[in-house]
Amino acid sequence: MAIKTKQTKPPAVKADPLLLREQPPILMGMRNAAQQFRFIDLFCGIGGFRIAFERAGGKCVFSSDWDKYSQITYEANFGEKPHGDIHTVAVADIPGHEILCGGFPCQPFSIAGVSKKLSLGRKHGFDDEKQGNLFFEIAKILEHHRPAAFVLENVKNLRGHDQGRTFQIIYNTLTEILGYTVYFKVIDACKVVPQHRERIFLVGFRDWRPFEFPEFPAAGPKLSSILDPNPPEKYTLTDHLWEYLQNYAKKHKAAGNGFGFGLVTGNDIARTLSARYHKDGSEILISQGSAKNPRRLTPRECAKLMGYPADYRIPVSDTQAYRQFGNSVVVPVVERIARSVVDILKLPLGHRPDLVLLANDKSRAATDGAVHIPVNYLKPGKKKKS
Repeated sequence: MAIKTKQTKPPAVKADPLLLREQPPILMGMRNAAQQFRFIDLFCGIGGFRIAFERAGGKCVFSSDWDKYSQITYEANFGEKPHGDIHTVAVADIPGHEILCGGFPCQPFSIAGVSKKLSLGRKHGFDDEKQGNLFFEIAKILEHHRPAAFVLENVKNLRGHDQGRTFQIIYNTLTEILGYTVYFKVIDACKVVPQHRERIFLVGFRDWRPFEFPEFPAAGPKLSSILDPNPPEKYTLTDHLWEYLQNYAKKHKAAGNGFGFGLVTGNDIARTLSARYHKDGSEILISQGSAKNPRRLTPRECAKLMGYPADYRIPVSDTQAYRQFGNSVVVPVVERIARSVVDILKLPLGHRPDLVLLANDKSRAATDGAVHIPVNYLKPGKKKKS
């Protein structure tokens, strides 16, 4: 069944008492620049969403993550320890908020996660009892608190998991059951960081809003922008590991597979940083010339690769740091989305952007006798492409 990414007209208003109750100031225009909207940070990891939404003017009133090492890093940077397993938190105990944020666990839906679980005879997707049903915890919170908006993130493969049925359930739950208008888009972070990292973002509004995802630069930075000119020697691969990775790549190449290491220089853009990077660093190996083995990224370089600020604290071991940054969102991507969401919430309900109608007079031919004029709708200030 086809899924529309946008609604072109407001849905019919239902007499839902939850929607008719008194709403916080954010829904009445947020005209006061000093006002802070409240947001919650679910499956917060090490705080990528929090940094982004605080930069957009928000105040975090609740955070949650079950991983104890991520809690250590989060507390070191934000001064508070996230709540643990969201299953143990009563929905009514979560503070009221205007925006819900959540990068719900992606392993049950990622290509790598599904392959690994199948090889181990484990369940994946919604059948993964530990992680796969966490989306429904989000749904419960949305149903109870009815925030003005939400921003969710997951792996690109969420769209195709289980032949599209997983995404269909998520989309229908958010729209048909909970009544939110939902927009979604796969975004590659390479426009703002030197890494190909495709993730799907779902943005939802309780009341219909004409949302558009933010625009990104035409070209992004190269790896040289985040590399340490004098990395510690311990990050250089041993002869044994380097020989193993080369032999492994040769074996799979001969078999017609695409498996292998990713060797890059400062002039390149890296592959996706994964949570398994601590094992051998194979997806992103930095060339050090023909006379020296390549090296891993340092944890600090991984922080930069994910768009974290220079003063971000890394209080855990390298192994845990690699896992945490590999599981994180890219901060500048989320920040741009956050600002777009906040900007649209500041506008009065029912606001529609002014449109300019441009007609292409060259294409008037029609076989049925009618005049057909292809048109484009542009926002004021934008030029028509030639």
